[in-house]
Amino acid sequence: MTETLTISVDAMGGDHGPSVVVPGVAKAAAESSRLQFVLYGDEATISAELARQPSLQGRVEVRHTDRVVAMDEKPAQALRRGKGTSMWSAIEAVKAGQAQAAVSAGNTGALMAMSLLILRMSVPVERPCLVVSWPGVKGVSTVLDVGANVDCDAERLVEFAIMGEAFHRAAHGVARPSVGLLNIGSEEMKGHEEVRQAHAILRSGKFDLDYRGFVEGDELSQNKTDVIVTDGFTGNIALKTAEGTAKYVGGELRAALTSSLITKLGALLARSGLLAFREKLSPDAAAPLLGLNGVVVKSHGGASERDIASAIRMAAKLARSDFAAEIERNMTRLTAAVADQQPPAVDGAA
Repeated sequence: MTETLTISVDAMGGDHGPSVVVPGVAKAAAESSRLQFVLYGDEATISAELARQPSLQGRVEVRHTDRVVAMDEKPAQALRRGKGTSMWSAIEAVKAGQAQAAVSAGNTGALMAMSLLILRMSVPVERPCLVVSWPGVKGVSTVLDVGANVDCDAERLVEFAIMGEAFHRAAHGVARPSVGLLNIGSEEMKGHEEVRQAHAILRSGKFDLDYRGFVEGDELSQNKTDVIVTDGFTGNIALKTAEGTAKYVGGELRAALTSSLITKLGALLARSGLLAFREKLSPDAAAPLLGLNGVVVKSHGGASERDIASAIRMAAKLARSDFAAEIERNMTRLTAAVADQQPPAVDGAA
C-alpha cells in the first residue's frame, strides 16, 4: 500500500525530548516519502530542532502543548492532568482520525493508561498487551506480554497468541507465523494450570494458527517459534534478565578489548564485526501496545534517533496492515472455543 500516513509524535517524550525525537523523525522520513508527521510539545523547542532538519520542510506540523508527562510520574497523576500534555495530544490525534498511529518514548505506565482511557480496548483484556521483537539466531521472535498484564488466565494467554500472530505477520512479513507458549518444560503435565489450559485450547485446531506447543526459557533466542506467549510477570522478568545479560556481556567484551594496546588494535581491526555483534544483541526498541482501538508504539526512555525511527517504522507497518481485522476474526473463534470447554449445566443446579 502506498497511501500517505500521518504519524502523531510525542516530541517531548523520553530522556532527551526534541533533540533526539526530531532527528529520529527526519531519519524515518528519509526512509519513506509517504509519511507525514504531527509533533506535539513545546513549539519553540521543536521548531529550533526542525531548523536543523531542512529535509522535513513541508512534512511536519507542530502543535504546541504547555505540559509534559515526566518520566517518573505515576500513571494516576499523569491521567489527572493528562489533557494538554504532549503525550495525551498525540494519542488523541489517533482517536480523532487526524493520525493513523502515535509514537512516544515517554513514561510507559502513563502511555498505557492514557491509551486505554482515550482509545479503549478492541479486545477483552484488562490492559493493552506490550510486545517486543526478541533477537535470536535466525532473526527475531515476537514475545508477549512483557509487563502490562501480570496475572493471566488461559483465555488471556490465547488472546495474546492471536494478537502476537497477527502482529508478527504485519511487522515482520511472515505469512504464517508459528506460535508457542513459554513454559518450564516441554512435557504436557509441566507448568501451571493456566498454561496447560491455554495449550489445550490452542491445540484444539479451532484457530487459524500454526501452534507448536511449549517453548522453554533457553529457547527464547533460538527462534523455536515466531511468536512466544507468556504472562506479563514472567515476560517482564525474562526481558529484564536478557537486557541485563546483554549489558554484562557487552561490558565484559569492551573491557577485554581495551585492556592492552594489542587488544585495542585487534578491536580496531574487528570493528565492523563488533558493531554487527552489538546490533544483533540489541532488541528492537519499538514496543507496540496491542489490543487498542488504534495504533500506539512505545520506544524506550533512553531512545536514540535510530530507536525513534524504528518506532515510527513499526507504527507505519501496523497502520497499513490488516492485523486488527485478523485479531477480531480469531477472537470470535476463541469465544466459541472457550464455550465448548465449559462443562454442561446440571439440571436442578442452583
